[in-house]
Order: sequence, then C-alpha cells, then structure tokens
Amino acid sequence: MTKSPEVGSQAPAFVLPGVLLTDGVVERREYRLAEAEGRPLVLVFYPGDDTPVCTKQLCSYTSELERFKGLGAEVWGVSPQDLDSHEGFARKHSLGFPLLADPGRAVIRAYGIAVPGLGLRRSVFILDEAGVVRWKHVGLAGLTFQHSDTLAEQLAALRG
Repeated sequence: MTKSPEVGSQAPAFVLPGVLLTDGVVERREYRLAEAEGRPLVLVFYPGDDTPVCTKQLCSYTSELERFKGLGAEVWGVSPQDLDSHEGFARKHSLGFPLLADPGRAVIRAYGIAVPGLGLRRSVFILDEAGVVRWKHVGLAGLTFQHSDTLAEQLAALRG
C-alpha cells in the first residue's frame, strides 16, 4: 500500500473529472492538480456523497468558503462516487466548491488513504502554491472531520 505523502513533499499529481455548482448551474470538466499551482489548495478526501458526516463536513466547508478564499485558497473535494452522484449532492446541499470523482480510486491510492474493503480514510491535505504538502490530517476512523478553524489557521500559517 502506498504511503501518504509526507509534509514537505510534493503532492501526487492527478487529473480527475469534477462538477462545480455555481448559482444553480453545474459545470463538468477535468481538474488537474497542476492548475491549482500559484495558490494554496485544501484537498478534502471524503468517503461518500450524502452520508451524515460527509454532508456535515462539506456543508461546513462551503459555509466557510469566503474565509478560505480570503486566505487565497481553493477547496476541492474528492470521493469515489461518479459525477451524477456529485451533482445531486452539490445541488441538494448547495455545495460551492468542485467535487471530483475518483471511482477507480487511483488518486485515493496515490495519497495512501485507501482502506481495502471500506473505501478511504477521511483526509485533508493543505498544499502550498507549489503543490507541496504543508499540512495533513488522515483520519483513523471517518466519524469526525477537521474543523474549518483548523484549516484556516493552517492556511494563515502559509502566508507567514
């Protein structure tokens, strides 16, 4: 099994299809990690659309999007569900950041968070402007998530 990238190492590159809901309109396109370079990225790996903890987590991050943007960062969510599932989830909860589909779990494995038979460990990676991992949290059990305040503190620390 692949190890999770260490703090200070380059994040594994990827290209995944994703959806973004903006003012009721959904855009589907490919997202490349390289396109996030130049600004920090909060990369959120979550087990499933419309599950109780994931819904609470992603809704809380959506409510703090302006705060994250004020710190120069973007937020991307990644899970194994397909784009139709992501679109329904985004519409149902008015999620305001891209949800990327990794049904083959290649990116989940590349980030070392796959759990055979169970899916993935709920995880958050904060990448700097050059795509280097500057902070991460890989959950042992997916019953809790990192609060927006914690993520904002880590993003603020990147700014010095």
